[in-house]
Amino acid sequence: MKSCLIIDDSRVIRKVSRHILESLGFSVEEAENGKEGLDKCAARMPDVILLDWNMPVMTGIEFITRLRQTDGGDRPKVVFCTTENDVAHIREAISAGADEYVMKPFDHETLQIKLQLVGMV
Repeated sequence: MKSCLIIDDSRVIRKVSRHILESLGFSVEEAENGKEGLDKCAARMPDVILLDWNMPVMTGIEFITRLRQTDGGDRPKVVFCTTENDVAHIREAISAGADEYVMKPFDHETLQIKLQLVGMV
């Protein structure tokens, strides 16, 4: 079973994302900020990470920059999930190491397509 870590400060987004991912056969863990996400990755590196951009404690960009520098941190596929939709933000996310990008709010079909694009479904 593939594993996914959802890193988002919104409990609602985490709940909706968890429901979609579990229906696609993923085991799911959650973190409400980037620091908590890094701690969970250190304990057990997931196959894929759904990552919010704007969070307290540590932003999504700070998280992915640190993740990609850690041992094994190049392995997970990272999908940014955010309301930031301008080209500059998308470029920054991809440059920092993101594999895909999905706009909030997203539905089951949209997330499934993004996960297919990164080879996780």
